[in-house]
Parts: sequence; structure tokens; C-alpha cells
Amino acid sequence: MKLAVGYPVLSEDGDRPFPEIVERHRERIAEVYFAWPGEPSGRSPHGLLAAGVDVEARELLQHDLRAIRALGLRLDLLLNANCYGPAAASPELARHVTSLVERAALSVAVDVVTTTSPFIAAVIKQQFPHITTRASVNMRVGTVQGMKYLADVFDSFYLQRDYNRDLVRIAQLREWADLNGKELCILVNSGCLGFCPGQAFHDNLVAHEAEITSGSDPRAVLVCRRVLADRRNWTALLHATWVRPEDLWHYERFFSLAKVATRMHSRPAGVVAAYAAGDFAGNLLDLLEPGYGSALGGSVLDNTRFPANWHDTITTCTRNCEACSYCTETLERVLTPVEGC
Repeated sequence: MKLAVGYPVLSEDGDRPFPEIVERHRERIAEVYFAWPGEPSGRSPHGLLAAGVDVEARELLQHDLRAIRALGLRLDLLLNANCYGPAAASPELARHVTSLVERAALSVAVDVVTTTSPFIAAVIKQQFPHITTRASVNMRVGTVQGMKYLADVFDSFYLQRDYNRDLVRIAQLREWADLNGKELCILVNSGCLGFCPGQAFHDNLVAHEAEITSGSDPRAVLVCRRVLADRRNWTALLHATWVRPEDLWHYERFFSLAKVATRMHSRPAGVVAAYAAGDFAGNLLDLLEPGYGSALGGSVLDNTRFPANWHDTITTCTRNCEACSYCTETLERVLTPVEGC
């Protein structure tokens, strides 16, 4: 199982250029995914300014992606916004997508298009049959039935992240994928709460982020922020969907590709290194996107203190939390105050 890593937007000063990070872990990485500057996607717009697209951001992206392509890696163009407004199923959007893919292909090459839109997937299938179409994790495809419904326009599927720890379900999905020539992929470091009822609301906010009225802060009403503001709810962080780097090998038999979220991460080099090595000594929240580091009031989740039976226990969990104290006890074990905070 190889990794797919995202071209970062928020990398802090001091990080090496992203092509250097990728090259260092070349043997573990198969793909780099990216959003085209100015285009809505599943995260904040890259290179979008009030006056239009940031030309410098676009040129840097193209330069870096060409260097990554020269390493022999595939490139995955993200067209995975949760909403495309009134144009969502229009000839105008079809023409725009076709033009965008043509320009991106001429500039940096495109091997995969990941989208939340069956309409966009159908356009890619018709216009660019050589390009792999992949269902975004935000489509929440978590059943064989769901994959069947989309099989005519998608070649590849990200598993609904809420089922990352349901190995029985994953085995069923993998069996169907193998029988039908489809690819099954997993997102391993999402910080999103499991089965979050606010995901659709949040994803729509992101899709329209460039249009949000100045001065408003819609993030203040996000479900995760309200939940984690109460210490009694911190076990929700353990009920989430992430997979520790040390446990990644358990998924080798199920998935061809593990996506590591780094596009909006401030220190992508450390995240890529941890999942490439399958080992991490530090604050688990530092690997996640979003990470919620500030929500714990000066404490961290020490990744080295997770019990040896963590993976086996959470992947056989019946979710009867009222009768089980495992996550509460684990939280107390890994929750570590930071000196000076």
C-alpha cells in the first residue's frame, strides 16, 4: 500500500520545498493530489485572492508538480467541492471542467481526478477516458450498494472515513472492488469526528468560503468546536476515524492507496515522514488535519502511550460506550500536560 500526499497550502517557514519532501519518501509515495488555484475544492481555495487568482501561487504549483511528476509519481487533480451552486449539473460546468483538465494536463499532467460530483465524473469519463475517476471521501461511499450505484462513472473509491475501523465492512467492500475491477482507498489522518452530523454543513461552508461575508466566522458554529469545548467530550477524539502510523500495516490487505491529508497542514514534512516510516513519537494531534491542538488546554495525546491492544480493540468495538470504559481509560493514559502550559 502506497501513500497519496497533498500539495500543501499552509506550510510554515522552515519546511523544505514539497518536491524535496516527496523525493525523500519516494519509495512510499504513489501520488500527489492538488487543487488548481482559484478552484473550489474540499479545502480552502489555493491561491485565491480578492482580485483573482494569485499568479505566483499558480506558477509555483506548476513548477513543483512538474518536479514531482519527474519522479515518476501520479498526479491527482481535486474537483471535490461539496457544492458547485446553480451550475452543478450544467453545460457551463461541463465546459469549465473540460477546459480546466485540458489546461492542467498540458501544464503538469493529470492521471486521476477526485471529485464529489457524479456529474463531473461523467464528464471526465466521456472527455478523458484515460484518466482515473475517484470518488472523494466526502461522498461517504461506505457500502457495496453505494459503489454499485456509482460504478459506471467511478474507477476508484475512497472509503467513507467513519468506517475506517470496521474491518468486516472493509473486507466486503474490497471483495466487491476486486471482482469488479475497482480500486479501494483510505484516508488515514482525518481529525474529523466520527459520524459527524455537521460534515455536510462544514463541507458546504468550505465550498463557498471565497463568498462568505467579511467579518463572519462560520467556524464558530462547527459541531467539532462546540463538542470539544467541553472536556467531558474529549473521548470523541478517540472515537474518530484516524489510523495511527504504527497501525497502517493492518490495512495493507484491504487498500491499494492510503491518503495522508497534508494540504492544509502547517508541517506536512513531519506528517509524511511519520506515515512513511510507520512510527511517530509525539502528539498524535500533530498528525491530524484538523488537529485540535488548541482544544486540549495545554495537553497533548502522547502517541507512544497508546496501549498495545489499541488497534485490535477499536476494530472489534461494538460502540456500546455506556457499558465500556476503554476509551475513557485510554484517554487518561495518553493525555499528557505540556510543561509550561
